[in-house]
Formats: sequence, structure tokens, C-alpha cells
Amino acid sequence: MKNIFILLTSLCSLVFFAQEQKLSDAEIAQFKATVEKENKTIKTIKTDFVQYKHMDFLSKDIESSGKMYFKLPNLLNWQYNKPYQYSIVFKNNKVFINDQGKKSTVDGKLFEKINKMIIGSVSGNMFDDKEFAISYFKTKEAYVVKLLSKANQVKKYIKQIELTFPKEDPSVSQVKLVEPSGDFTRIVFKNKQVNAKFSDEVFDN
Repeated sequence: MKNIFILLTSLCSLVFFAQEQKLSDAEIAQFKATVEKENKTIKTIKTDFVQYKHMDFLSKDIESSGKMYFKLPNLLNWQYNKPYQYSIVFKNNKVFINDQGKKSTVDGKLFEKINKMIIGSVSGNMFDDKEFAISYFKTKEAYVVKLLSKANQVKKYIKQIELTFPKEDPSVSQVKLVEPSGDFTRIVFKNKQVNAKFSDEVFDN
């Protein structure tokens, strides 16, 4: 169970050194409309990723990499290849873990909101004011959406989520999850393919 939450809170992001500016109400409406239009076209996502885990007591972030597969409505596979083999699959309200050949299963309903949040982070479908306190910013290169969960069971593990959308691409390029301790993880998506074709076997663990 502990490994699941470490992985979930280890999903990721990039700290922007450029000054952030808040979006106006009109800019927020336009941005949300653009992203939501993009979301309606997404059926699958296949992407490489690099993950950087930042902990204050370490002088260097821990780096790992792999592939991520997503398919509507709620199939998700995080497949780590370097520096170790590890995968976590969300499927049929369960979480299937394969830690270098050692397999285990957890009832996904135990952390249903966190599960939903991870799916939303990948697809960019996170604009639920009932679930989150949301603020919108822009830098020279991107839009940044910051979300604070209103659910106590989520706040125990994730203090804030930051989603980055490049201005030239209305899909998520980076996710940052900040833990209550201040430690955080950033995952950078690379070579993303929207609506790529792949077999459902990638969700067998």
C-alpha cells in the first residue's frame, strides 16, 4: 500500500523560473474551452516520460523513465523501465502492481478520488470546481493550472497538483504533484501520441 502512494505522489513536474501571471476571467474561459475541446477528441494516449523525484534531504533529484498508456474511460499503465522495472495498472477499479516480477493487487476504491485525479492529470480533464480550488497562470511558453483538492483523504498525500499546457499544444506536457512535506515529483511527457493504436494487452499486468 505504501508503494502505491509513493508512486501516486511521485507522478511529477517542472518548476517555472519565469514569472507567472494570473489569467483574466476571459483568458480562463478561452483556455478551458480550448482544452475541453481537445479532451473530447482523446481516446488514447501513448507517451514516453521522464520522472524526477525531488526530496529536500537529497542533493540531486531521483530520475526514472518509462512509458505511459491511457485509454478511455479509465485504463492507465505507468511502465517504468529505468533504472528498474516497475509497472502500475489502473483497471476495473483495481490497481495491479508488478515490481520486477513480484505482483500484487489493491482495491482501487480505497483511493477512488486519487485514482480519478491521476486519470484527470494525464488527460487534462481536471476543471471540476467541486473537487478542487483551481487557479490559472501563464508564462511566456505555457499555461499552468494549479489545483488544491478539497478532499481530506487526498490532502494527506498530495498538497497541490500543477498541470502545464504548452501554448502551442492544448494537452498536458508536465504534471507536478507536491506532497504535504514540500517534496514533489515532476513527470515530463515526451513523444506523446494522441489516439495512437495499441493492444489492450498493455493493461495486462
